[in-house]
Amino acid sequence: MAEAGRKEGDVKTEQTRRRYDRIAPLYDSMEWLAERSAMSDWRQELWSRVQGKRVLEVGVGTGKNLPFYSLDTRVTAIDLSPRMIARARKRAEALNVEVDLRVMDVQSLDFPDETFDAVVTSCVFCSVPDPVRGFEELHRVLKAEGRGYFLEHVLSERRGARRLMEAINPVIVRVMGANIDRRTRQNLERAGFTIEREEDLWLDIVKLYVARP
Repeated sequence: MAEAGRKEGDVKTEQTRRRYDRIAPLYDSMEWLAERSAMSDWRQELWSRVQGKRVLEVGVGTGKNLPFYSLDTRVTAIDLSPRMIARARKRAEALNVEVDLRVMDVQSLDFPDETFDAVVTSCVFCSVPDPVRGFEELHRVLKAEGRGYFLEHVLSERRGARRLMEAINPVIVRVMGANIDRRTRQNLERAGFTIEREEDLWLDIVKLYVARP
């Protein structure tokens, strides 16, 4: 049973990789309105909270967070999609930002335990096939005194909105590859994190979590 589960997870992970490789050239255009309306401000707010010298960004995508990196931090940024990493590398070069970019799966990180002072995500765990496993890996590589900073959209707790989001989630996943029914706080806690701060950025759907291992 466990072996079957792993194989299914591997299939879903590969599907996710292919999906983001496919949309990489269009990704910035697809996200243009969201970035202009709110997301860019939320990214800036997220990175203003980050503390620590060595930071891991998960799901760097095309590199939209690069302008907000602190000059005092050493950032390693990973993404499942090679084509996303290629676009992030071009953006880093254009902005003259130093960053260690790597193709890597958050569900299986190639880093020793307690490597990073901080881990950061921005709307990433909607697309991770096994979010608890991904958070467990972040918990593992985060130093005991470190912090995780997670900007994520989650399932609403309001009954009407929750039912609608659950109903249309299969369609959204098929079209966009992102789940809109994730219970991220519960997933973080299942992975061993303790939530220190939870802020609503838009209704109760877009949230910023600060958590410790």
